[in-house]
Amino acid sequence: MLPSNEDVLALFAGYLRIERGLARLSVVAYGRDLRQFAGFLKRRRRTLVETCRQDVRDYLGHLSHRKIDGRSAARQLSALRQFFKYLLLDGHLTTDPTLNIESPRQWRVLPKSLARAEVESMLSAPAAQSAAAFSEERAVRDHALLEVLYAGGLRVSEIAGARLEDLKLDSGYILVRGKGDKERIVPLGRAAQESLAAYLAKARGKLCQGRDSAYLFVARGGRPLGRQRLWQLVGRASLAAGRHASPHMLRHSCATHMVENGADLRTVQALLGHADISTTQVYTHVAMEHLKNVYRAHHPRAKRRP
Repeated sequence: MLPSNEDVLALFAGYLRIERGLARLSVVAYGRDLRQFAGFLKRRRRTLVETCRQDVRDYLGHLSHRKIDGRSAARQLSALRQFFKYLLLDGHLTTDPTLNIESPRQWRVLPKSLARAEVESMLSAPAAQSAAAFSEERAVRDHALLEVLYAGGLRVSEIAGARLEDLKLDSGYILVRGKGDKERIVPLGRAAQESLAAYLAKARGKLCQGRDSAYLFVARGGRPLGRQRLWQLVGRASLAAGRHASPHMLRHSCATHMVENGADLRTVQALLGHADISTTQVYTHVAMEHLKNVYRAHHPRAKRRP
């Protein structure tokens, strides 16, 4: 008897968590994509372990017909590849139905980042904005948090999960646990170090209200800050920059500004925790746009003469 869809999906989720060490949200994303494909197969009265190559081709055509962009379709095909590779290794399949199927063209989407002046406005905003609506402790915390997000290019999940023991303030760095529980050392600039020192000295203890907390950034009572709260915090601070920003935009801004200042891609890759250098290479395109703009503005023969 063939295993059901739910059985093989549960086994695959366990494999992703335990053997590959993926984060919970990554496992959820895999499951979501695979269940969409399973729903497509259900209309054909087929299960996941009965998938053939034509099913995968037709599914990609189905996504194209629904006007799903190439990047999203490529992500779903990648999830299918990983899933069927697992089933093949585990003996549930004898052939890989995704073999030799070309990935949909991925449109290169340049990451959205803030200008340096916008970042400066944003980083100076929390103390001024929070004085009336929030406590002084929250204002100090928010400023430190924003400085760390920009200084280290951290993901929102990484800063939400940062622990007090991970911070090595005297040495000027923080230990970050990224995707798949991979650890990396992220240096912190002078501004981030000073704001963290002020937060630890003046605010964190009061926010904890006498309770112990392992987390670096805490809410009242020592509770960890959730992802949604962090998005709200960054969005509120970005009002001073004149445009709405997210935590990921600060991450992109960190990388973009480093590349514009001459940082090599390998360094930026290590800082951001990218597994593949190709993910980091997108910032060279952003830096090239900056270079073109500066050239047009300052080179005497950049503009067409009348």
